[in-house]
Amino acid sequence: MNSTVNTGRTALVTGGSRGIGAATALRLARDGADVALTYARDEMGAQEVVRAIEATGRRAVALRADAADPEAAASVVHRAAKTFGRLDILVNNAGIGVLGPIAGLTPADVDRVLAVNVRAVFLACRAAADAMERGGRIISLGTALSRHAGGPGATLYAMSKSALSGLTKPLARELGPRGITVNLVQPGAVDTDLNPADGPFADGQRAANALDRFGTTAEVAALIAYLAGEEAAFVTGAELTVDGGHSA
Repeated sequence: MNSTVNTGRTALVTGGSRGIGAATALRLARDGADVALTYARDEMGAQEVVRAIEATGRRAVALRADAADPEAAASVVHRAAKTFGRLDILVNNAGIGVLGPIAGLTPADVDRVLAVNVRAVFLACRAAADAMERGGRIISLGTALSRHAGGPGATLYAMSKSALSGLTKPLARELGPRGITVNLVQPGAVDTDLNPADGPFADGQRAANALDRFGTTAEVAALIAYLAGEEAAFVTGAELTVDGGHSA
């Protein structure tokens, strides 16, 4: 691992208190970046990640923000930039899933999922476009599990995550002249507390993968770190899948 990949750069990882977000925040720090991360409720988890980042010698801060709040979704980007004096990397990781038959989903369910998974990402991207200088990186997290063949009960979640494809490509063209790249990472079955490798749906997900296993948060974080680094300067408007062959 090249520990100087992102030296001197700063990053914001939304939903960074656990799972893929926490792994990404720590990986970026190990690659040399100062990292701000957001959390909605898990302050203890967020502070644990901050301490782990500080142990690498990088600066870190945990910012409380509810992604469903449109003011918070945008302002946290500027708070991170103000904390570190600049913002080079935005990782839109925060997201929620409300699963169930479409007939049982309420208007409140729809509003909250779209607010967190779509509106907050759009507003964070808009704020980042204002804050970033040349060479910035915007990376969003979708899902490979619903991208190609979503299962019953995943209509709302799949719709919200699919919207990120429509955001990524035109935004990459819009920001390309400024040297800012915009990419979308599509994880498959990854072992987290929200989707554990020993959970009730794990056997079916594992069987659908060519590699017959769950991925790790570190494996997803490695791809995000690549996109955040200088070696990926010519990669933009792309959807990169890390799903163990689920979509193969």
